Amino acid sequence: MRSIYVAGVGPKAGRDLVELGLMELLSHRVERIAVCRPIACAGDGDDHGVELLRSRYLVAGYARGMTREEATEIPEEKLVARLADGVRTAGEGCAALLVLGCGERAVPGRPDLDAELAAELDAPVVAVVAAGGMRAEKVAAALRDAHASFARHGCQVLAMIANRVTYAGSIPADLPVPWYVIPEHPRLAAPTVGQAAEATRATLVQGNAEGLLRDVLGYVFGGASLPIFLNDLREGALVVSPGDRADVLLGALAAGAAGTARPAGVVLTLGEKPPPNVRGLTARLAPEIPVLSAPPDSFTAAAMLSGLRGRITPDNPRKVETALGHFTAHVDTSALAARMDLVPDGGVTPQMFTHRLTVRAAAVRRHIVLPEGSDERVLAAADTIVRRGIAEVTLLGQKEEVRRRARVLGLDLHAVRVIDPVTSPLRETFAETYGMLRDHKSVSHRRARDVLTDPVFFGAMMTQAGMVHGMVTGATHPTAGTLTAAFQIIRTAPGTRAVSSVCFACLPHQVLVYGDCAVHDEPDDARLAEIAIASAVTAERFGIEARVAMLSYSAGPYGAGADADKVRRATEMVRTRAPGLPVEGPIHFDAAVDERVAAVKSPGSAVAGRATVLVFPDLDSAESACTAVRRSAGGLVIGPILQGLRQPVNDLPRNATVEEIIHTVAITVIQAQGGIRRNTDQ
Repeated sequence: MRSIYVAGVGPKAGRDLVELGLMELLSHRVERIAVCRPIACAGDGDDHGVELLRSRYLVAGYARGMTREEATEIPEEKLVARLADGVRTAGEGCAALLVLGCGERAVPGRPDLDAELAAELDAPVVAVVAAGGMRAEKVAAALRDAHASFARHGCQVLAMIANRVTYAGSIPADLPVPWYVIPEHPRLAAPTVGQAAEATRATLVQGNAEGLLRDVLGYVFGGASLPIFLNDLREGALVVSPGDRADVLLGALAAGAAGTARPAGVVLTLGEKPPPNVRGLTARLAPEIPVLSAPPDSFTAAAMLSGLRGRITPDNPRKVETALGHFTAHVDTSALAARMDLVPDGGVTPQMFTHRLTVRAAAVRRHIVLPEGSDERVLAAADTIVRRGIAEVTLLGQKEEVRRRARVLGLDLHAVRVIDPVTSPLRETFAETYGMLRDHKSVSHRRARDVLTDPVFFGAMMTQAGMVHGMVTGATHPTAGTLTAAFQIIRTAPGTRAVSSVCFACLPHQVLVYGDCAVHDEPDDARLAEIAIASAVTAERFGIEARVAMLSYSAGPYGAGADADKVRRATEMVRTRAPGLPVEGPIHFDAAVDERVAAVKSPGSAVAGRATVLVFPDLDSAESACTAVRRSAGGLVIGPILQGLRQPVNDLPRNATVEEIIHTVAITVIQAQGGIRRNTDQ
C-alpha cells in the first residue's frame, strides 16, 4: 500500500482543493483507495473534506479518526503510535491511502504532529502552505521553512504547494523538491448563496434549491434610491436589502432578467417577505434568482456575511469541477504522479478511464463546437467542460435564447462563445465553400445558404475551416444528419478506406470497445475487417490494450451459416493485414469476455475471455448491446465515436446524459490533439 500524506501549514491553507486534486490523481492509477483523517475535524459526518471525497469517489477504506478531545487524553509519547494504528487500519486491503493531515492546531502543544505522524507512517508528504495575502519573499520563506520542518523529522517530501496566492509576480523559492503555486480563485473563494443563507439564518422565499449553489462575487446593500442602487449592482453580487424595499427587489430581478447585471440572489432583512402582488411580478421576472428572508437587520446581516469564504462541498458539483480544473492548471500532475511511484492494480476501470480522458484533454486544450446550444444537457455539460478546462467551447443557437436558458439553469457561461448560424456573417462564406464542396451535385448558392442554417452543417463547416478543432452533436439531432454533414464536409482521412464508429462500454470493472455502432448496417467481410483494425487502433489510442473478438451467433472453426462464414473471412483478413494484432473469430460474446466460458469453448485462445474490442457482425446487434449496457447493466456508454474522418466529429445518443456529453467532448479533444490545422477567431 502506498500512502500519501497531505499536511496543511498555516491557517486557511485550503487543503480541500489539494486533497480533491490528489484523490483525482490517485483514481487515475489505482482502483482501491482509502481515506483517513487521523484527528476528526468534528463529529462523525461533519468533516466536509472527507464527505467530499467519499461522495465523489469509490472510497474502498475509511475509518473516522479520534476526536480532538480523545487525542488530548492520550499520553504524549503514545499519541503518534495510536494515530498511526488507526490510519493503517483504514488502509487495509487498499492499493493507496490518502491521509488528510491533522493541522497545526489539532492538539495543543503539538504543532509538528503532522510531520511526526507522516514519519511514523513512512508516508511521503504533500505540504500545503497558506499563502493568502503574502508578498513573494514571504511565500518563498514559508515554503522553505515548511520543507525544512518536514525534512528535520525525516519525512520524504513529494511536493510543496503555496495555496491561495494573491501575489501576481514570480516567487523566488529555492527547494530541492517540486513546488507549485496555486493562485486564489475568485469562484472558489466566493461563498454560495446557500452559505450566505446559513450565515444569516435566512429561509428561501422564491427560487429553487439550485439557486442556492450560485457563487456570491460581492455584496450590494440596497439602502439607496433605486437609480443609485442599479449603478452599484454588479454581476454575481448578493443584494442585501431592507425587507420593505420592494423597489430594490424588483429592480434587482429586472436587471437579472434584462441581462444587464444578474445578481446571485436577494436577501430581505428583518424577516420580511414580499407581499403577494410583488411576488407575482418577481416570480415572472427572474424565477431562477433566489430570494431569501433573514431575521437580522441589514447592519447585522452585513456583519454576519463579513469574512465568509467559499467551501468545496459535495452538494456543489460546479465548485468541485472548478476546483479540479484549477488544481490541474497549476500543478504538474504527470510529474507528481511519477513521484508518487504508484503501481497500477491492473485493468482499466470506468472511473480510471473517464478521469484519464479529462486529464489528457485538459493537458492540450482544443476548441469544440456544440451545435445544440439550447439543450439543457448541452448547456450543463458546457459549464462543466469550461470549469474543468477540458476544452474551449462554442455553442450554436439563437444567442438570447441560449443565454436565457443558461441564466434559468444558473450556469456561468461567460467564457463560452455563442453563434447564431442564421444571423452570423460566416454563413455567406461557408455557403460559398459548401457550394464548391458539393459542386458535383450542382448545389446553388441559395441552396447552400439554406443548408447552413442547420447548426450541424454550420458546425461541420467551422471544423472544416479550422475555426474549431472538432464537433460533438446528436443530443437532439439524428445520427443520419451528423453522418451526412461529416461525409459531405469533413470527409474521409487520407489512407482510410471507410469511416466507421465505436462506443466505449464502461462496465463495472472494465472498459470495452464496441464496433461498429452507427455507420454500417450490414458490413461485408472486407468492411468488417477494416472496422476491426480501426477499432483496435482507437482502443490503443485511449489506453486500452487491443484484443479483438469477431462476434457471431455461430462460433468456432465449424460454425455454420452465412454470417459466421463472413466473420471467419473477416478474421483471416485482419490476421493478414495486422499480423501483430490478437484476434479471434467467429466467437460468441460470452466466450469473448468470460474466462470461465472461454476455458470451455475456446481453450488456449489468447483473446477468448480477455477480449477488449468486440466487433459485431451488423449494426442492429451492436446497437442492442449498447442499449443493454445503458439500460440493463447500468453502465456508461460513450459514443458513437467516429473513426476515419479528416477532423473529429462525434455523435451522441438522443438520450445522452450530461456525463456522456462531457466525456464525448474529452474524446474529441484527444482526437484533435493528434494533429490540427489552425485555430482562428472570427
